[in-house]
Amino acid sequence: MTLIKSISGIRGTIGGKVGDNLTPVDAVKFASAYGTWLKKYIGKEKITVVVGRDARISGPMIHNLVVNTLIGLGIDVIDLGLSTTPTVEVAVPLEKAEGGIILTASHNPKQWNALKLLNEKGEFLNGEEGLKILEIADAEAFDFSDVDDLGAIMINDAYMDIHIDEVLNLPLVDIDAVKAAKFKVVVDGVNSSGGIIIPRLLELMGVEVVKLYCEPNGHFPHNPEPLKEHLTDISELVVKEKADLGIVVDPDVDRLAFICEDGEMFGEEYTLVACADYVLSKTPGNTVSNMSSSRALRDVTNLHNGSYEASAVGEVNVVELMKKNNAVIGGEGNGGIIYPELHYGRDSLVGVALFLTHLANKKMTVSALRASYPEYYMSKNKIELTPQIDVDAILVAMTEKYKNEDITTIDGVKIDFAENWVHLRKSNTEPIIRIYTEAASQEKADTLALRIIDEIKAIAGI
Repeated sequence: MTLIKSISGIRGTIGGKVGDNLTPVDAVKFASAYGTWLKKYIGKEKITVVVGRDARISGPMIHNLVVNTLIGLGIDVIDLGLSTTPTVEVAVPLEKAEGGIILTASHNPKQWNALKLLNEKGEFLNGEEGLKILEIADAEAFDFSDVDDLGAIMINDAYMDIHIDEVLNLPLVDIDAVKAAKFKVVVDGVNSSGGIIIPRLLELMGVEVVKLYCEPNGHFPHNPEPLKEHLTDISELVVKEKADLGIVVDPDVDRLAFICEDGEMFGEEYTLVACADYVLSKTPGNTVSNMSSSRALRDVTNLHNGSYEASAVGEVNVVELMKKNNAVIGGEGNGGIIYPELHYGRDSLVGVALFLTHLANKKMTVSALRASYPEYYMSKNKIELTPQIDVDAILVAMTEKYKNEDITTIDGVKIDFAENWVHLRKSNTEPIIRIYTEAASQEKADTLALRIIDEIKAIAGI
């Protein structure tokens, strides 16, 4: 089964059988469910939805199916065409639309695609809303419009430029400082829409751009998840070009990673740390990241006399806690920057603009900036279990075992020790326990992970 239906949308591989993969029938079914829910939820006679896609090969096909399904429901569509996840999120409130759909499987390989669903604020739906849409889809409770009440389509391909303008107009983005720094930057756009929007943003900030994989043809030249093992080409090119840094985004441009001038990774976990350091230096306040993100954000927030809170994993949960705690910046350790001054969504453009302003002000190399932050190392592991094993019982047993430590159970079990931490979570889609650890050295993080894995196996009897 490669069709994954969840409260955050639907994703799957292209082709195959209906219900098993993301086929045209499934795309129509879930677009119908979303449109039907929106009509009931909003209760207006006329509804508008913004639709955009990344550059995946299947993008135009899925895009046409979704747009025409919405029109069939009597919903007007503002079609952004090739776009990014944060661009659609920005467009929804600017257009005063009732919702939005982004067609992207984010960092998944090219055979995947997905429907990501937004509310009228341009934010991802919450769990309750997502569940209702799944119920409508299962019941196939659709009521399409007659010929005189079909929706209309308006094509608007200006939104990537509008999004860039919105970022450049932010008070904390200092274009003059960046121009004066005369940065040279290599950009890996993984042959998706990031290859258009990131270079365009940089050029308007006076940056010399070297493009790598910036043709939006959907043929990803490497695994599109921006992890170290996938980024050897840009690491080599940064050194060869004597560039100041490298910038990497995923296909829908909501995850951001930097390469230091020496070709080493800045570290996805530290994208948010650096941006938060800059924002907090100008606008003191609170921060939020998820429970599987680095402690470094907490440390930097404390240095600026702010308060740090950790949410359950998932962008919706991060945003909810950011609003509750009035966080001035937040996000996820996978390179997702959420800056509420613009919108409540992970946005690589905001991250790039804030980071370059910070770097220009600091007048130091990227590697020196990285060295200025607390040093933490993570180990990310998983244990595959048989379906017969009770994962919840294992987590309860681990909670009991470490009851004298600082424990959080809002999302699996997180055990905060004085010098390190471990986060145990069960997968929603397969019999797996994920084990994330963080410590002051890679060896210590790995050693802690191995110890916890052995303890879980002993409890499970495997």
